[in-house]
Amino acid sequence: MAVASRILKPIPFTHNPRPTLGVEIEVQVVDPRTHNLAAGSLDILERFGESPHLKQELTQSTVEVITGVCADVDEVEQDLRATFEKLYEVGDDLGFLYAAAGTHPFAQWREQKIYPNERYQDLVDRVQWPARRLLIYGLHVHVGLQSGEKAIAICNGLTAYIPHLLALSSSSPFIDFEDTGLASTRAKIFEAMPTAGLPFRLNNYSEFQMFMNSLLNANAIFSIREIWWDIRPHPGFGTLEIRICDCPSTLWELLALTALVQCLVVWLDHCYDNGAMPELLNPWIVRENKWRACRWGMDASVIVDNKGTQVKLGDAVPDLVNRLSGVAEDLGCARHLAGINRILEEGASYQRQRKLYERTHSFRDVVQDLSVQLRESFS
Repeated sequence: MAVASRILKPIPFTHNPRPTLGVEIEVQVVDPRTHNLAAGSLDILERFGESPHLKQELTQSTVEVITGVCADVDEVEQDLRATFEKLYEVGDDLGFLYAAAGTHPFAQWREQKIYPNERYQDLVDRVQWPARRLLIYGLHVHVGLQSGEKAIAICNGLTAYIPHLLALSSSSPFIDFEDTGLASTRAKIFEAMPTAGLPFRLNNYSEFQMFMNSLLNANAIFSIREIWWDIRPHPGFGTLEIRICDCPSTLWELLALTALVQCLVVWLDHCYDNGAMPELLNPWIVRENKWRACRWGMDASVIVDNKGTQVKLGDAVPDLVNRLSGVAEDLGCARHLAGINRILEEGASYQRQRKLYERTHSFRDVVQDLSVQLRESFS
């Protein structure tokens, strides 16, 4: 017998007149003796106290640092510095280190404790193995937009820059005591989740509402938070949330990537207003480009048009930074955007981790170095 259909509900998109920023970063809690992950989030959150700037995550070896709504990248920096100052005070008192990378080189997902939260337990019960092995860490950047229509159009346009963002942020070459051969192992692990990966190519915000209502009515998801696309509209916040990035290993890399995301969104917003949106890459090209960035990182050649023309990311990224320089000046984030060129000069995190491991053959040394890099970047 057919089940009665539910009424489709409108999903209003909160209007944001300015391209505000909100940043979320998933941080590893580390044992200073073994440099393995430590199940410390319960103690850390209790000692930290009630705060909108720190919350639990799926495993007890993770804490999520969250900014407020920020006007610009400078404000993001101030917000993060204040939170990490307190986070380090608590960590020092409790005997924990923190590290930032897309994966931990040798921690075992089977040994992790799930945070005692009904939502997380329901997720693991429903999804099973793909959820239990989510020992991964990412960066999420929200940018305020004026409408749902713009969110969909800009989401579609941003897919051309997924490889740039993924390669620059890639910080997960190791897992389970081995070099995976990938720049971003995190990206491939996350794709196993039923609603993760590349966003669907939607025509407008009406189609997005239809999509959401269909999954909600079918009990495939229970909230927008269970759509884990690499880029997704967030109607309640009135933002486009860019989720493709691995967790950056330092504050300066995080701020550079945040500036790049904000500049790209604002540039595409201007293109939309002027009726000059760039040609959309075919979905199969977007998928291929993401794989290439995941596998080869900054050494990847990406496809830049629907004819199959290729450009090395190492050449494409400086050109992109130059193209966005005027937007960065207008937004006041030019000095942070310049950090993208610093990543090119010093190497992305996955490259730096590999160089250290080649010298020391010690994954513990890699984690120790990550913890030092993170703390020093806040000094």
